[in-house]
Amino acid sequence: MYIQTLKSEDETGNAELDNAVEIAGYSYDPNQDIFYSNLDPWQRSVGYCRLYDEASAPLGMILDCEPIYFEYNEKKWMIGLWKGQYDLVTGAEIGVYKEALDLDIFGFFKGTFYSAVSNSELLQMSYTLNKNGKPLFTREGEHWWLTGFKLGEFSQPSELTLDINITFPDVIMRDAFVVGLKNTGYADEEFTKNGNTISLIFDTPYTPQVITRTAATDWIIQKKNQQLCLQYQKITGPYNNVQEKVKAIEELAPNLYEKIVRMGKSKQLYEYKTNLIVMILMALTVTVTGILLSSHLIANSDN
Repeated sequence: MYIQTLKSEDETGNAELDNAVEIAGYSYDPNQDIFYSNLDPWQRSVGYCRLYDEASAPLGMILDCEPIYFEYNEKKWMIGLWKGQYDLVTGAEIGVYKEALDLDIFGFFKGTFYSAVSNSELLQMSYTLNKNGKPLFTREGEHWWLTGFKLGEFSQPSELTLDINITFPDVIMRDAFVVGLKNTGYADEEFTKNGNTISLIFDTPYTPQVITRTAATDWIIQKKNQQLCLQYQKITGPYNNVQEKVKAIEELAPNLYEKIVRMGKSKQLYEYKTNLIVMILMALTVTVTGILLSSHLIANSDN
């Protein structure tokens, strides 16, 4: 059963933060001290495009990205893997998407927009996020977007690994995903099959990373992220539970409190995504209109 609203055991104890977290599409796991995405957050309607990853670094998120592309039931699919530093939190994601729209806009973008899969297409998934070989947290469930974010934890993406298990509904989809893994660069010995379940470790990505990540920009952004985490740890050090920690942050560092409310892939990123979609669709409309107009003029000149 999926949580659509926060239950008492999934709350931080701070009413304002709980409300903000719920609106943002997340819940809180007090046992692991992490935040995670619900089944039906508003982000589900936004989908995925490779260009979205390009926006992450400029917005303070230094992430390793590994999109696995494959075809199943005559549709393009993408299972995305992410791990790294999301501003003030260390986190990881697995997302499951299906083809929504192919675009080819000359000089701007060529690729596929994907939509999040429907409830009937959810996959049973689990992962453990490790830092320098030691587990930070685990996540498990039937989902389209399995996430976890640990507040105040600073990490370099290279320090993190994901131990992943994904169970597919049939052997055909399993094998299609294996083809996608191999096309991405994974060798046979880098994943295992157990029935319809594929297990693998996401460490160093094979996919070329986004052009907005360079050694220089990573250093600058991560230096800022590290300072934020150190400030969080200094203020919350004397406290033992999230309620006290959040209260201290709200009182002593309002700037950090605002970042906590916007943790994970922030609304700013998704607003960028929405604007990007609108821009591309407008460009597509202009392109199609131009083609139709040119065809009309040519036809009239022939007459």
